[in-house]
Amino acid sequence: MPLSIKDVMERMPSAFIPEKAQGVEATIQFHFTGNEESDWVAAIKEGACTVEPGTTPAPTLSLTAESQDYLDVVTGQMDGMKAFMQGKLRLSGDLNLAMKMLGFFKLG
Repeated sequence: MPLSIKDVMERMPSAFIPEKAQGVEATIQFHFTGNEESDWVAAIKEGACTVEPGTTPAPTLSLTAESQDYLDVVTGQMDGMKAFMQGKLRLSGDLNLAMKMLGFFKLG
């Protein structure tokens, strides 16, 4: 069964590694286009990660991607940096956070 955006977003809190994100407080807005058009907000605060559908007015970081491209990055079929360079992942806000964020989650 193929992985969906909903699956990935709902698994984020359990894949979160608090030790890697010590001292980080951030709100990340995810905006997906394509087959699984949706908006999600992830909040990292006090060593925990929560994720819920919706939008937030002032995110620390915003990520916009076509849903399949994002799934390809998450599953390792596409390199995240390459996807960013090719304009497949669009980021705005705290780009340092974007680079560090990959280490906050155990993927796979």
